[in-house]
Amino acid sequence: MMKRTSADIRKKIEKGEAVVMTAQEVSDLLSRGDETSVREVDVVTTGTRGIMSGTYAVLSFPMTAPGLFDRAERVTMNGVPAIVGPCPNERLGVLDLMVFGTSVNESDPRYGGGHLFRELMEGKEIEVGMTADDGREFSRKITLEDMPFARMMATRNAFRNYRAVVNTGDAPVRTIFHADVLRPGLRELTFSGCGHLNPLQNDPELRAIGIGTRVLVNGGEGFITGKGTRTSPGSPNLTMVADMKGMDPEMAGGFITSAGPECTVSWAVPIPILDDGMLRFVGTPDSSIGMPITDIKDRDQVGTADYSQVWDGVSATVSVDASACLECIECEAQEKCPTAAIDFPGGLPSIDRHLCFNCGFCSTMCRGEVFKADLGRVRFEMEGQEVEVPVVCRQSDRVRALKLAENLKERILDGSFVITDAVERLHP
Repeated sequence: MMKRTSADIRKKIEKGEAVVMTAQEVSDLLSRGDETSVREVDVVTTGTRGIMSGTYAVLSFPMTAPGLFDRAERVTMNGVPAIVGPCPNERLGVLDLMVFGTSVNESDPRYGGGHLFRELMEGKEIEVGMTADDGREFSRKITLEDMPFARMMATRNAFRNYRAVVNTGDAPVRTIFHADVLRPGLRELTFSGCGHLNPLQNDPELRAIGIGTRVLVNGGEGFITGKGTRTSPGSPNLTMVADMKGMDPEMAGGFITSAGPECTVSWAVPIPILDDGMLRFVGTPDSSIGMPITDIKDRDQVGTADYSQVWDGVSATVSVDASACLECIECEAQEKCPTAAIDFPGGLPSIDRHLCFNCGFCSTMCRGEVFKADLGRVRFEMEGQEVEVPVVCRQSDRVRALKLAENLKERILDGSFVITDAVERLHP
């Protein structure tokens, strides 16, 4: 029976003898029946990317020279409101701020905290507006590098395979779970969750994932700080803290829903395989991972499917056939793209792959089939009858989740990322 410690695995990594695989590689081996190779794995790298509402940034930086104002009363960053405090920094000219990923620009409803975070990571100048407690106004431009302190944090992130959403009612519903209104009558379905790549799916007993576990958040190093709000044994999630400097903007950003802007976040987590008990959870196929179906009206569960129906045999990305463009007066796909990734350079439709979330929604909007993707259909039993509903929007991006898991594997092997032991275990 295999039994070892994280220290044993770290020594193997230092000697160049460790076997590190992504969760996808493990899954591929098991699908071919190669259990022998899987038993040799020392570390499995996992990943997830999706809309993660419980994300915020804590920022601290000089606003003016000392003595120009007593305290800040109100602050915006690119028009996104920030919460001032808790440190008053009286007469120091310094701001301590908290910005929610779901906060909305005061004049542009399609720009929020998630967009702001990405622009900071891109090195862009941010316009800071401040009103002091005496009513005087100040402004300055600032970049991420100008900030001595910039941390991304989360109240809840990385849910283990969240849910799918339908509308059984008779009226459309605006919701954070769709880039458009969710049409009634079980006509469409949206979902979240990266299936077998998800960190918590690969370590459901929380043997490796705990307080102090080093992870990648948007490609930058961070640490797990505990369980998140609304966590439960069947639907756990995590909290974290990570330095925003060094994050990859392509892994982060804003996502416009019919209920307002949301924040996207990417995670990669190493799972050191300590014994046979941990190994049995790795490589669980999507067909064995349940996906709850929730009615948007009251959030009640109305059925259960599995993640193979939304990830197996579908289009991971959207293909573009510019020659099929009907040259509509207004391009509905462009107008409703939740990440503003569609443009017409030179008059021809294209997708900015750095902005694209791979949600696939444009493929359901384009009458000319310029943007094409098979998003799959979900079958489940509801009130004794089998129903089938087409997927119209994905709120998880498995392409980049896998990319980050692969990046983490490379960093572990070249020694630039060191696996840490949890200082305290979390319990399922």
